[in-house]
Amino acid sequence: MARQTTKTFGNPAFTKTAIALQTLAILFQAATAGMLLSSSHGYLLHEVGSRVMYGASMLYVLAAVLAWRPGGGSPRPLLYATGFLVLASIQVVAGIAHVPSLHVPLGVLMFGLSLLDLGRVLAPRPWTPAPPVRP
Repeated sequence: MARQTTKTFGNPAFTKTAIALQTLAILFQAATAGMLLSSSHGYLLHEVGSRVMYGASMLYVLAAVLAWRPGGGSPRPLLYATGFLVLASIQVVAGIAHVPSLHVPLGVLMFGLSLLDLGRVLAPRPWTPAPPVRP
C-alpha cells in the first residue's frame, strides 16, 4: 500500500517560535511606546524592547535560512524575514532620529505584517486525502 507523505524542510517549530517572538516583541514595543507618553520608565523599557525586537528579527532570518538552505525549501520565508529585518533597521534609525511621523506608522505596519506572517505559519495546512487504492 502506498503512503502519501509530505516533505518538510528545516525545523518548523524554530521558525514558528522566531515569528511568535518577533510578534510579541513588536507588541511590547507598542505598549512601551504608550508608556512613553505618561511615564519616564517607558523610555528605558522601549529602548530595551527595541534591542529585543531587532534580535528577534535577526533570529527569524536565521530560522528562515535554516528552513530554506539545507533542505531546499521555498525561499519565500527568507524574503519575508529579510523584509522584516530591513523594516526593523529603518524603525531603529527613525527612533534614534526622533522621527515619530515615520516611526509610529512603521511600527503599526510591522505589527500587522508580523501577525499575518504568524497566522500563515500557524494556520493548519489543507488536508488532501490519498487517492483510493485500486485492487
